[in-house]
This record gives sequence, C-alpha cells and structure tokens, in this order.
Amino acid sequence: MENDSYQRLAKVLDTIPNGYPSTDSGVEFRILQKLFTPEEAELATHLHLTRETAEEIANRAGRERLETYKLLKHMAKKRIIYAGRTDRGLGFGLMPFAFGFYELQMDDFDEEMAHLFEEYFPSIGRELTIEPQLHRILPVNETVRNDMEIRPFESVSQILSESNSFGVLDCICRKQKAFVGDPCDHPLDVCMVMSKIPHFWENSPPVKPLSRDEAKQTLRRAAEAGLVHNVANSQDGVWYVCNCCTCSCGVLRGLKELGIPNVVARSAFVNYVEEDLCTGCELCLDHCQFDALSMDGIVVVDEARCFGCGVCVLACPDDALVMVRREESEIKIPVQNEEQWRVTRAAARGIDFQDLM
Repeated sequence: MENDSYQRLAKVLDTIPNGYPSTDSGVEFRILQKLFTPEEAELATHLHLTRETAEEIANRAGRERLETYKLLKHMAKKRIIYAGRTDRGLGFGLMPFAFGFYELQMDDFDEEMAHLFEEYFPSIGRELTIEPQLHRILPVNETVRNDMEIRPFESVSQILSESNSFGVLDCICRKQKAFVGDPCDHPLDVCMVMSKIPHFWENSPPVKPLSRDEAKQTLRRAAEAGLVHNVANSQDGVWYVCNCCTCSCGVLRGLKELGIPNVVARSAFVNYVEEDLCTGCELCLDHCQFDALSMDGIVVVDEARCFGCGVCVLACPDDALVMVRREESEIKIPVQNEEQWRVTRAAARGIDFQDLM
C-alpha cells in the first residue's frame, strides 16, 4: 500500500508539464520515499497546481479537514508543496520535482539524496530535449553593445527592477556534486529569487533576504565568477535567476555530459569579435561554458554554439568582445507566461494536465 502511494504520486508528477520520468531502476520512487511519508505522498496526489484551501483538498481526498490542514502545513514547511494566500484563505498546491521541491531541499540535503539524484540525472535528461525548454539564458547586461535593442524580458536588470524583494540561497546542484565527490569551484550562494511583494523572503529559510543593491552585487559576483544567468522560459512571472555552470548545474550538465545541444533556450544575442582589438590572449576561452570560442590568431566565435550569455565578454581585458543581437529569424520569443508555457510543453509531451488545474 505504501509503495502504491509513491507510484501514484510519481505518475501525477509526470503529468505536470515539467515531467518526472519513470526509470527501470525505480530511483524516482526512492527519491519520493526520501522526501515524503506514505501519508504525505497519498495526500499530494490529490493536490492541484492551482492553490486550494485545506477544506477543498480534504473534500476531494475524503479526509477530515483539520487533520488535512495540519498535514498540509507540515508538508509546506518541508517545502514539498506550495503554500500561499488565496481569496478563500491559505491555499496549498502541487509542486513539480524540478524546478520545484528538489531545489528547495537545501537544509535537509544529504549524501543519500545526492547519489539518488546522480542516478536519476540521465533520465531527467530526456525531458531537457523537449521544447519549450525549462530555462532560457539572459546576457550579462553590460556586455550588450549600446546600440542594441534589449526587450524587457531579455534583460536581467529589468527583471530585477520590476521586483520589490530579493533573496539568495545556496545552489543545490553544486552541493549535490560535492556530495558525490565531484565538487565545483564556483560560488555556492548565488541562486537568486525575487518577488513583487515587499519583504516576501523574510523568515523564509533557506532563503537569505537581500536588498536591491545586494541583489545586483550577487548577480555581478556570479557573472565575474563565470556563471550563466538562467531564468524561467517565459516573458512574465520570472521569479528566480539561477547562476549556472556546465560542471554542476542540472540543466547545463546536459550539454556536456549527455551531449544535448538544446537543453536551454539561448539568448537573443551572440558574441561578436572586434578583430582590431583582439590580441589573442585566450583568456576568454577559459570562460566560455559552451565551447563556442577557438583561436586562429584571434578569437573565433562559433555562432551555432554560442548561447549569448556574455560571460566571456567580461573576461576580455582588451574590450574585443561584445554581444550583438541575432537576426530576428534566429530568435525564439518565449511564451508570454507560465500558463502558456505549461500548455505548450504539455502538447509537446503529449500529456493532458487539465485535471491538475
């Protein structure tokens, strides 16, 4: 009976457009057993993506309301489901595995969980090939040439300006890789979250609240460390900036370890070389996460491999590199919001998730 609850939950999670693929080894069930009790797993199968009150969930699950409310509150405290205000009171909702409850397990993350994820990673890679991708890349703002148009959803600075509260938490991916004996040298405390609600991240562990200036400094520190800005692949509702690397981060690892070229949506920009300024110092080569640069006396850009992050531009001591806008025919405009992203991705996966709404 206990195993049945985990099997049902795994099936429900795979019905979310993000995906939770099955495996021959059953590692997906062992991950759920690590995070959910059997009773929590069973209750989670009755949740929807939209937040509902404990009474609504209890009625659908055939449970007593007060006990259901207490259990939902506990699950929200464990960060395995959503909780938040609705017009009917406190509501609870189903959270995907990634990007969702996996990334929020920072406080309780341990070696066992790290090895479970490492075993599961190749199966997750199958989901990375589906468009629209989970993430898209944004360029470091100051690396874009001044005369280039930057649309609001293409600018990490604009996304920050539309938010009123900020926070940072440690990167679960780098922590995971360290536990399996393959640590990353990049900084840990650079995963950023934002909200339009003032003071939203106060008293929200494991998130550390930041001021606006501190948020900007964190972005700059991440870029100077060679990390790539990744956000949700929609125009509106972006609430996090992952600062990623191909050595540790779950999405970008797919580029190198799994050989998947389209794991993340590239930015609208591409690297351009000011040939008269390039001295051939090769410093930029070490900063390119995507192997898009080579040397032929001066640096050469492989536009097909360039994802338009701008990290290498910051590393150039001679200002020989700059980001320019791609031809409009080469630019994929992200969908408007998360709802449209879900609908489009569900169609690509051939699933119907309407029962979860």
